[in-house]
Amino acid sequence: MESKIKIILLMLLVVVFSFGCKEENTAEEENLYDREIDLEEKIEEEVELVEEKTGIPSPISGLYASEEKVNRRPIAIMFDNHPKARWQSGLKDAEIVYEFLVEFPYTRYMAIYLINDPELVGPIRSARPYFVTTSLEYDAVYVHVGGSSEAKSYIRSLNLANIDGLSSAKDVFFRKTHKRAPNNMYSSMEVLRDDIERRGYRTIAEYTPFKFNEEDMDLDGENANNVSINYRRNNISEYSYDFEEKLYKRSKDGELHIDESDNTSITAKNIIIQKARTRVVDSQGRLSIDIEGSGEGKYITNGKSMDIKWLKASKNGKTLYYNIDNNEEIRLNPGRTWIQIVENDTDLIIE
Repeated sequence: MESKIKIILLMLLVVVFSFGCKEENTAEEENLYDREIDLEEKIEEEVELVEEKTGIPSPISGLYASEEKVNRRPIAIMFDNHPKARWQSGLKDAEIVYEFLVEFPYTRYMAIYLINDPELVGPIRSARPYFVTTSLEYDAVYVHVGGSSEAKSYIRSLNLANIDGLSSAKDVFFRKTHKRAPNNMYSSMEVLRDDIERRGYRTIAEYTPFKFNEEDMDLDGENANNVSINYRRNNISEYSYDFEEKLYKRSKDGELHIDESDNTSITAKNIIIQKARTRVVDSQGRLSIDIEGSGEGKYITNGKSMDIKWLKASKNGKTLYYNIDNNEEIRLNPGRTWIQIVENDTDLIIE
């Protein structure tokens, strides 16, 4: 009887030991599985990071793209911003957008493209001298539909590489029927690039790039979660900071600014506000804007702002932006930049 009890106890010990080992093995296998999952996720994150930076950085946005795209010539396109022209198509794909005053009370945009090729861009509108001068900073091919007499004379005197909708082949520009003329002239980046080659314009540019941070950096400055620029009566540009996306969403005259092509929000990583002396020069209300010389402004990114000064030594020279405290040239965060050219006494609210 005693021997039977010993045998039974021995068998129970074996079962318990085996069960314990199984539990330990299962735990080890689960830990190993968890480590494998963590490793796979880490590898995926690293691969995504590498994929984001495939190629070389764009000199005007700091975003990475193929060498073929980065090394080609920028295109500067005039965008209509009359209320009857809204919204614009392809504006979300520009790396830099300028907003300038034109005849009272309106503003107009000039968008700079390098690495992106939107299928549809427009409405495209006429030239003004200060837009032409700004396009020189990028050695860009300037795309417009006519212009003021001063702007057209300026383009001729510079022998500027330009594509004018009033004198181009019919397949380069076209009018869309959902808007009325003159607020409905469009083109596409593919067609414009083909026209540059057809005209024999240089396809390589020479210009001074912006300076960019290697990684996203915060400013040590004042809060700038909401930005309001009151250009003139019923002409207000606003930005609202999205903390999750770390981007500013843009509004125009109280409405969310969207891209006509897909109804997505127009966003900015960087906002530069540049103050410049502005005066009316003719009976049509056309303007002269002093963008040569120097002045004050603001640099805004990641919910913060800092005071800056700007300097443009010549018409062909690059506008440089400096930290007003240490006189060092600012570095932008990689991403889209909106440059708001305003009058010296423009009402600004930054909070």
